[in-house]
Amino acid sequence: MKSNIGKIDRIIRLTIAVFLLVYAYGQSSWIAFGFSIFTFYESWAGWCALYQVIGKSTCPLPKR
Repeated sequence: MKSNIGKIDRIIRLTIAVFLLVYAYGQSSWIAFGFSIFTFYESWAGWCALYQVIGKSTCPLPKR
């Protein structure tokens, strides 16, 4: 899997994952917990399946 998420996008996803995890804990929601784990994975791996499907990438272009 080629990375398709840039640094700022990863930080945003990590923040969302933390909020989802806190919400899941407070509400005892397994669905929110699942979404938070998936969002943590996206921010850690730097890869988004939806971006892959639509051909989008927020990674900076390599310098030549």
